[in-house]
Amino acid sequence: MRFSILTLNPGFFRGALDEGMVRVAREKKVLEVVLVPIRDFTDDRYGTTDDYPYGGGAGMVMKAEPILRAHESLRREGKAPRTLVTSPQGRTLTQRWARELALEPEIAILCGRYKGIDERVISLLGAEEISIGDYVLSGGEPAAIVVLDALARLLPGVLGDAESAEADSFSEPLLDAPVYTRPEDVESRRVPDVLLSGDHERIRVWRRREAVRRTWLKRPDLLLGRKLSDEDQSLLDEIKKEEGR
Repeated sequence: MRFSILTLNPGFFRGALDEGMVRVAREKKVLEVVLVPIRDFTDDRYGTTDDYPYGGGAGMVMKAEPILRAHESLRREGKAPRTLVTSPQGRTLTQRWARELALEPEIAILCGRYKGIDERVISLLGAEEISIGDYVLSGGEPAAIVVLDALARLLPGVLGDAESAEADSFSEPLLDAPVYTRPEDVESRRVPDVLLSGDHERIRVWRRREAVRRTWLKRPDLLLGRKLSDEDQSLLDEIKKEEGR
């Protein structure tokens, strides 16, 4: 995958690209990250990338022309990459969408700044707006890193355990079960006995039950409109009965 980041602040990404799964993906040559400084595509000596909004109001707006030129530089063989724009009104990134995006050979993400991006840019680029949550950031750069990390770990050969991505929370409509490691006792809190039993089926059922319990108690919205398997529905019914709900 070729992942291009159009940004006013390329320095923001120093360090982040050399850590974690992004580093692993780059070393394995399944991910290429290209930083595209938008200021390099301005048409004045000051590198102006913003201007006052038409109609007045607070804040500045990112100009269309430098962005369009920067994006044009990414075309290869006349084809533009699938393009995302960080935006508070965008579609929220989910694991399902991340899996879809991870199949793309090339993605570009435009990092918003200031009051926003000239609205015409989105339609001219045929871009998709993407959000990582309902809160305000100083710019789209942190969101771009989140998207990049979510995709990098899904690329072939990046995770050491091929099953890790499948077992992660949000890979299905359930949160993951609790996990423990040594020592068995931490300040009188012991690892659940079932995990020490060596009985793989009991462990599997316990983990499934705890995943259902966690999801119902902490993120019930993930279950809305979902058709659960017979096993999961039975576990959920038992948990509700236990909780008296």
